[in-house]
Amino acid sequence: MTETVDILPFVLYGLVVAAVIGVTLAASWFIGDRSRHAGARDIPFESGVVPQGEAEDMRFSIEFYLIAMFFVIFDLETIFLIAWAVAFFEVGWRGYAGATVFIVILLVALVYEFRTGALEWGVKSRFARPPGYARQRQGEEAVGA
Repeated sequence: MTETVDILPFVLYGLVVAAVIGVTLAASWFIGDRSRHAGARDIPFESGVVPQGEAEDMRFSIEFYLIAMFFVIFDLETIFLIAWAVAFFEVGWRGYAGATVFIVILLVALVYEFRTGALEWGVKSRFARPPGYARQRQGEEAVGA
């Protein structure tokens, strides 16, 4: 008998929640506007900016995605370094060495991104051919020309 008394409040709570959801949905159906799809309701709302053209016509530059990926990478770096700084005294020299290796790996990645031109905005130098790429040997056609 005590088991049914213990579960009774949960059953009542569930029934009250279901009733409130049902009443809310029914009230919104009767009170709401009858024209479900008309006028501005079919236009996506983008922070008050009226959309121009189709989504397929919009071309974003790859720089937007590169910057977003770099942000995520270095944001995670910050999270890991803050966690290491909080536990600085508990992790000791082994933690210090691990954080140093982590920072060095990320610095190598940052130097690589800089050298390949991934951090440049505008014309990408990483697509330029290296010097001497199209040199011709005697009697051969130019490579990549």
